[in-house]
Order: sequence, then C-alpha cells, then structure tokens
Amino acid sequence: MLKSILTVGGWTMGSRLLGFLRDMLIAASLGAGPIADAFFIALKLPNLFRRLFGEGAFNAAFVPAFASTLAGNGAAQARALAERMSTLMTLWLTLLTVLGMVFMPQVLHVLAPGFTDEPVRFGLAVEMTRITFPYLVFICLTALISGVLNGLDRFAAAAGAPVLFNILSMAALFALAPYTATPGHALAWGVTVSGAAQLLLVWVAAARAGMPLRIVSLPRITPEVRLVLRRMGPGLIGAGVTQLNLAVDLVIASLLPAGAVSYLYYADRIGQLPLGVIGAAVGTAMLPLLAKQLRGGQALSAHRTMNRALELSLALALPAAAAQSVLAWPIISALFLRGAFGELEAAATAAALTVYALGLPAFILVKAFVPGFFARGDTATPVKISLVVVVLNLALNLVLTRYLAHVGIALATGLSAWVNVAILAVMLRRRGQWRPDRRLRRRVPRLLIATLAMAAVLVALRLMLPDPVGSTARLVVLAVYVVAGLVTYFGLAQAIGALHLGEIRRRGRG
Repeated sequence: MLKSILTVGGWTMGSRLLGFLRDMLIAASLGAGPIADAFFIALKLPNLFRRLFGEGAFNAAFVPAFASTLAGNGAAQARALAERMSTLMTLWLTLLTVLGMVFMPQVLHVLAPGFTDEPVRFGLAVEMTRITFPYLVFICLTALISGVLNGLDRFAAAAGAPVLFNILSMAALFALAPYTATPGHALAWGVTVSGAAQLLLVWVAAARAGMPLRIVSLPRITPEVRLVLRRMGPGLIGAGVTQLNLAVDLVIASLLPAGAVSYLYYADRIGQLPLGVIGAAVGTAMLPLLAKQLRGGQALSAHRTMNRALELSLALALPAAAAQSVLAWPIISALFLRGAFGELEAAATAAALTVYALGLPAFILVKAFVPGFFARGDTATPVKISLVVVVLNLALNLVLTRYLAHVGIALATGLSAWVNVAILAVMLRRRGQWRPDRRLRRRVPRLLIATLAMAAVLVALRLMLPDPVGSTARLVVLAVYVVAGLVTYFGLAQAIGALHLGEIRRRGRG
C-alpha cells in the first residue's frame, strides 16, 4: 500500500506544483475581480458534477466490484463490466452536458444567485461555464478508466493525468488569450481540451495494461452492472450531499462582495496540495487493497492497513496544517502577490488559508476512514453521516459569514469536517471494523509533539525575519521557512520515535 501511496502522491505532488504555477499566472492575469470570479465558477461547476458522477459515487461502487470480478472471474469478465459501465456513463453524461449547456443561465441563477445583480459578471460566468461543461464527460470517463487501472494496481497514469490539466491550461492562457474575449475565456477552453487529453492518456495506459475499453452499442444490464448501480444509489446520495455542501459554500460566497469566490479558490488551492498528495493518495491506494483483503478473509490485514494509512495520514497532515496556518501570509504573498493580485487580495486570501488549515487533517482523515465502509460494500452509512454534516455546514455558514465574511465559510467547512471524522471513527469502532492499534496510539502523541515544535520554530523565524520586498525575495524567504520546518519536524519525529524514515524508504521501494 505504501508504494502505491507514494506513486499516487508523487504524481499528485507534481500536478499540484504545476497547479501553483498555473494559479500564479491566473492571479497575475485576472487578480480577484469579476473575470476571475466568473472563471472559478466555470471551473467549479463541472467539477461539482464530476465528483458526484465520476470520482465519488461511481468509484466507491465500481472499484471494489471490478477488483472482485477480476480476482474471481478473470480479466475478460472484468473488462466486459468496465465497458458496459463506460457506455452507460457516456450516454448519461452526454445528456446531462447538453441540458446543462442549454439551461446554464437558470443553473447559475440557483448556484450563484449573487451574480445576478451584476449582469457583466453573470454573463461572463454563463459564457465560460458553457465552454467548460463538456469537460464533465471527458473527466468522468477518465475517472472510470482510472478505476480500472487502480483495480489492476496500476496507479501512475491515473495519478499523472491531472498534470495535463495544468500544462494545457497554462498553454491556453498564453496561446489563446490574444484571440478570446478575456483571458478567462482562454482558460475555459484549456480546461475542456485538457479533459480530452486526460481521457486519451488513461485509455492508452489501460490498453497497454491489457484492458483496452470500447463503447458498447447496447450495454446489457448484467448482475454485475446491477450490483454497481445498486451500490451507486446510496453513494450518489452521499456524494450529492457532499457536493451540496460545496454548492452551499458557492451560493453563500456569491452573495458576498466581489472577490470572495476568488479568495476562497486561491486559499483552497493551497490546502489542496496536502489533501491531494496525502488524502487522495491514501484513499485511492486503500480501497482496492481493502476490498481484496476483506474478500480473501484477511480481516487482520485489513485492520493493519487502515491503521497504517491513518498513521501516515496524520504524520503528513499535522505538520502541513500547522505550517499553512503559521505561514499563510508568506505563502500567499510569495505565490500570488504580483500583477493584478495586490496586498488587499493577498491579505483576504491568507486569512481564509489560516482557517482552512485548521480543518486540513480532518479532510485527509475522512479520505482514510471512508474506504473502510466502501470496501465492505457499505455506501449507505457515509451517506447518513454526510446528511448530518451538510446540515451542520449550512447552519455554521449562515451564522459565521455574518461576522467573518468569506473566512466564515472556510471555518464552517473545517468544523464540519472534524464532525465528519468523529462520526466515521465512532461508527467503524462500534462495528468492530477498526480500532487504533498499539503502534498508532504510541505514535500519534509523538507526532503532535514534533508538529508543535515545528510550529514554534516557524513562529520564531517569522518574528526574526523581516517581511521581504519583491517576488524573488518572498520566494527565497518562503524556501527558508520550508526547509526549517522540514528539518525540525522530520528530525525531531525521527529522534522521538514518531517516524522511522528508513522503514518508509524500504517499504516505498518494496
């Protein structure tokens, strides 16, 4: 599992770093004004549906079924299942995309009601979202084929596909901006083209792995297909609840003054680095492994897998959260403070990042706990938990934004995530499907000690070092903070037995 996590995490890290470069270019070109707000809505809307119909509910139901079919019935049956599901998904998503493009003004009246009072911003959002919406079909099919690759224990291509998103988005900004109405329109075209490129990449990887998929003209609803669809039902509701949570944030952010959508986007992008590298990697690697272990009656191995995943999640999430909270201003100013993105925008974004960081460990732990349900075919329990969380998030949003504006949205999201983690953990433990083993109980307090020591060092450095002037100086000082934090945390964690870096290296190569 660790080798798979490192593979997924390494590619995701590369993608996120390219994403930072892309966002730096977007911030310098668009700032945090109406065009930026419109583009981020255009980017967020197909991604809401992607997480609903692609990565979320579908993968939770499909990956265990594919892995079980592959292990029990062979590659031919597994391929047939994947082809039938890809055909059904193509038909459904194409219909959804056409309807979405036709009725986009009505959709945005619901999801971004604050834009309707500003005709220019609303019109830009409608135009750009119509351009990006076909991305939904491409990226959901990419998620399906990625699930096939994960079921075959091939993680590199699926994890590396998002690199194309960042590269092609930047290329579109440079190449198409002179010919489009705004740089935001150029970026929107880059999003859609990148979806087609990602789909091609994973299809070729699957073909090379002996699993070339094709669209079936008339897919048969076999028992395996019905099982996936039946398991998708609760998952769709659960994913829908999660996306409703994000939609609530979007609706409320659109009602705040111009720029709020952009501040939250830039802050969330920073938080997405550890969430994507750690959380997504852990969840992606755990699900097929847990499904195979449980199918093989290896309950003790499944128990160890979950505990080691939680241990690794906390070992990386805790210092990442502390560093983002302490270094919010140095991070935001170094990455984005240039061009159209001024000090006011940087300060507002840094405030959101400080609060987002408090919930970061929770976001990552959710990714580690949820496979414990999905691998057992239980997609209903996370749904019920998500319903509680979305109601809580809505209530907190309504209260906190009155006093904290866009920062209140970030705080509500983090608090809701911690409640989600607590309920997931309690449910698994009550069922006897997880309990913290002795190694996890011994190492977590030591990880906290190393994290607090690192935070103290970073605070002391911030007080000692002057605030730099100029982009290069800010990047150099940020690099100093990063090196100091890494040396302090990993050095102390190794010394007090919170981590054993040699063990991680050995297992990563294994």
